[in-house]
Amino acid sequence: MVELSELFFSSSPSELASGYTRDPENHNYVCLICGSRAEEGRIYRIGEDYLEAERYLREHLASAHGSMLEYLLGLDKRHTGITEQQGELMRRFARGDEDKGIAVELGIAASTVRNHRFALRERAKQARVFLAAMGILEAKEKGDQRFIPIRRSATMVDERYRVTEAEREKILSKYFVGDKLREFPIKQKRKLVVLDRIAKAFESGPRYTEKQVNETILEFYGDYATIRRYLVEYGFIDREPDGSAYWVKE
Repeated sequence: MVELSELFFSSSPSELASGYTRDPENHNYVCLICGSRAEEGRIYRIGEDYLEAERYLREHLASAHGSMLEYLLGLDKRHTGITEQQGELMRRFARGDEDKGIAVELGIAASTVRNHRFALRERAKQARVFLAAMGILEAKEKGDQRFIPIRRSATMVDERYRVTEAEREKILSKYFVGDKLREFPIKQKRKLVVLDRIAKAFESGPRYTEKQVNETILEFYGDYATIRRYLVEYGFIDREPDGSAYWVKE
């Protein structure tokens, strides 16, 4: 499964339920699953229909990703905290199935189904309180204590990405003199921060030749082959199998 973006986790419950959010800065709607965008004011054609941006993105979600409930319940337990049995019960609750019928189909007691239904509602109340408390906490956090966003294209999200703003600035000041990279770090966390800095030199959208990629990297560091390889390996840029074209990976 593709790793989820920071935008996904920073979205409100209602946005997660709908599957998309509005990006006011860039005036478009963004799919929280794949990152597809629809520009406000633009008309999109699907078959014989002409749709405004928000309607178009809803159609995209339905055709490309299906039910948001199914998508959310299908996420890894580390994201949902929901057991397989709870997920199955939620699907049936969403369909409007009665407790007695669910119990017969799943081979459990009707009282067990009712208990799960009650427990899920209580958990939802607790989640709202937790989100409110975390909202207050995050508002009080100093900027340098916040973790830097994780790119949607990250190939593997683990402890290497637990980098605060303060840590990033410290790493950059250690390894860069202006735009020049002193040396390419060995430690993974530092490597990711350095690669992120270099990746920002590439624009999203254009396709670059290998020569253009090398020339851009040379502005930072002499060993362009190593940096280019790690930019691809860590999901900052992508390329054609034959290396004929490179582009920023969204």
